[in-house]
Amino acid sequence: MNLQKRKELVEVALGKREADTVLKNGSLINVFSGEIYKANIYIYDKYIANVVECNLDTITLGKNIIDIDGKFVSPGFIDSHVHVESSHLTPVNFARAILPKGTTTIIADPHEIANVLGIDGVTYMIENSKDVPMNQYYLIPSCVPSVVGLENAGAEFDDIEIEKMLDLPRILGLGEVMDFVGVINQSDRMTKIVETAIKKGMFVQGHAPELIGNELSAYICGGPISCHETRDGRQAPDKIRKGMYVDARESSISKNISSIIENIKHMKSPRNLTLCTDDREPRDILEVGHINDCVRVAVKAGLDPIEAIRATTLNTAQEYKLDKIGAIAPGYFADIVVLDNLMDFNVLKTFWQGKLIAKNDSLVVEINSPKLDIEYLNSVYVGELSEEDFKIKSPIQNGEIEIEVLSYLTKERSITGRKTMLVKAKDGFIDISENSNLNFVAIVNRHNLNNNIALAVVENFYLKEGGVGTTYSHDSHNLTIVFNKPNEALAITKKIKELGGGIVTSENGAITGILPFPIAGMLSDQPAEILAKEISQMNTILRKMGIESASPITRPSTLALIVIPNAKMSDLGLIDVKEQKVINLFK
Repeated sequence: MNLQKRKELVEVALGKREADTVLKNGSLINVFSGEIYKANIYIYDKYIANVVECNLDTITLGKNIIDIDGKFVSPGFIDSHVHVESSHLTPVNFARAILPKGTTTIIADPHEIANVLGIDGVTYMIENSKDVPMNQYYLIPSCVPSVVGLENAGAEFDDIEIEKMLDLPRILGLGEVMDFVGVINQSDRMTKIVETAIKKGMFVQGHAPELIGNELSAYICGGPISCHETRDGRQAPDKIRKGMYVDARESSISKNISSIIENIKHMKSPRNLTLCTDDREPRDILEVGHINDCVRVAVKAGLDPIEAIRATTLNTAQEYKLDKIGAIAPGYFADIVVLDNLMDFNVLKTFWQGKLIAKNDSLVVEINSPKLDIEYLNSVYVGELSEEDFKIKSPIQNGEIEIEVLSYLTKERSITGRKTMLVKAKDGFIDISENSNLNFVAIVNRHNLNNNIALAVVENFYLKEGGVGTTYSHDSHNLTIVFNKPNEALAITKKIKELGGGIVTSENGAITGILPFPIAGMLSDQPAEILAKEISQMNTILRKMGIESASPITRPSTLALIVIPNAKMSDLGLIDVKEQKVINLFK
């Protein structure tokens, strides 16, 4: 804000200059004092010039008077951690979907698209979002690939590349440091990457699943200061007590807020609690909500409504050192949400920098979408394959043999262990046809770097029939296929290559479902309303095939998350996450 603007705001505050807009007679949620009281809010240009209690206000000066009629007025919501790519929407279409839900600021980590397109992927997200009427801040992905030497992605970032990207517009710092083992063990790569951000005085976002006690302390000392991976709420008190920001998550597949709130109820207003969506599908955004839904869940779990609002406004702004947002106060940006009540948190109006952007769940402004060359690039590079490539060769010709198997612990969570099982060998290949709890899994490198294909067996994936393949596969985004028969995997591979990415299902070699993601193999060019229907149709297909997850399309991608305990898959093979090594399938 320049000197002239400050002078004009002073005049508005003193009643010597007319406000552009006055929000009259609202029930103000004051996140500084923890109070709710009737107030008028004076907006000039992008800023709040004054906030006056109604019983003290004698004259209402303003060009545009909007009577809030006693409804609740909150600062605009801030999502403390989100991957826009997980919505499968472009940044522009993402903005169109979440603004009517009251989200005026996001802090996004574009590491999904960076793992496919490298620096070009990061700049695409920034360029596509540069004119949206909201704050879209980004973090530079710290782990591309997530763990060097354990998977092959489409790019590799070191500290030199990261230092250059930290100077891009709207960059706040370093994205989630998923290689927690590397931080704790002080690996040369992770130490240099984290130090690059710290030297610039920038934020370092964490990722600490299952870390407690001494290991958690070591991780925090290594540089990261936040974590959205608190899947078990019993781990939240330790993180909060140690000063780590707990970004409580409510995604389409990982719902952690209730458990976290249950375990910190005894604490008095922790300043390092925030709320985030992480990965949320378009249908959930449109029908359930965005950050306003996170607030709703937190309140239902027992968090005081003002504390819940604070956790997604002031706390998050202070976490990222964002100046003049996160509160309704003189000199702050006029990012404001009008709510119907403090139970449902339905959004009636959304203002961003003083302008009415959305009303009654619909946009009232037009948001243009730029066309960028990268949107027309086919990023799926897979050579000619055969059914033979999707068969696991056995050390014995026929009989029973022990094999290392990935095993899901539940139908919902992404945590997987490993176990040794007896399976049959038939004609020199592994045969699981008589065990309904088992499926084959293949990770096919699709980044034009090599022709790697890794095969394994997974237990409790619950794919009763057919096969499913996806190029949206955390974090390398190689082609992940879960299948029962090799001809299903081959048909899926050919169709996904033709589409340029997406999710495809097959049964007995015939294609049964298609969901295209032509941009980097992870984003659609469709708006949320259309994409939500397409994803819903694919989820219906997958549920009929046996996947009962809250987000069936996301389930296959969790197989490749080699930073989530305890065993996963990459294009190099079966991975022991904590030991960070490739495991032989056969002893």
